[in-house]
Amino acid sequence: MQRDGRLGVGIVGAGRVGPVIGAALAGAGHAITGITAGSDDDRVEAVLPSVPVLETEEVLRRSELVILAVPGDQLAGLVAGLSEVGAWQVGQLVLHTDAAHGIQVLAPAAAVGAIPLAVHPAISFTGTTIDLRELSHAWAAVTAPAPVLPIAQALAVELGCEPVVIAEQDRAAYAEAVATATAFSRSIVGQATTLLAGIGVENPGGFLSSLVRSTVDQALAEASPGVAADEPGLDA
Repeated sequence: MQRDGRLGVGIVGAGRVGPVIGAALAGAGHAITGITAGSDDDRVEAVLPSVPVLETEEVLRRSELVILAVPGDQLAGLVAGLSEVGAWQVGQLVLHTDAAHGIQVLAPAAAVGAIPLAVHPAISFTGTTIDLRELSHAWAAVTAPAPVLPIAQALAVELGCEPVVIAEQDRAAYAEAVATATAFSRSIVGQATTLLAGIGVENPGGFLSSLVRSTVDQALAEASPGVAADEPGLDA
């Protein structure tokens, strides 16, 4: 780690999450050392202009903080594979963004001296700079060993989020809550817009926008009595 607290940050995963996380950390003053290739290089370039596209092992070699922004079903294999080739560095921060996993999935990296962190920003990523505004209103689930928990919390804050500590054994329940909220919301909105389109309403999504947002905001406020309306996720 550099003396001023700024880190060289490498990103493994160029889907919707990784580039946005990188842009948020760059905005907090960290230096992005590289990102792995993705399926939409133009979108990545728009979010992280001029960041070099590197092989995974080279990203790790250059970085003090490595962001693993890959699907959860790929995470364990990726971490183990990089351990087998000796890619992790002693004292290197390794942060993944998957909702379902805590730090146990990072055990192979931790075994050789890397520092495991799990930070999941609770937003639906689009993979564009729009997400940076959403992060500033979001919460993030944080799991880390007690001695380094403040580091994970600080990184969540630098993303723009309010950190909430989730115990390792509670990550599965947390992930289920996130999946339930997102899947149910998409399903209900899809059903409602289909019904409106069926009776000739033009732009059914726009028609329902204010109704859905205000209803969800009210439901969230009722689910969190005593929480101020200007807290993340509870816009008035």
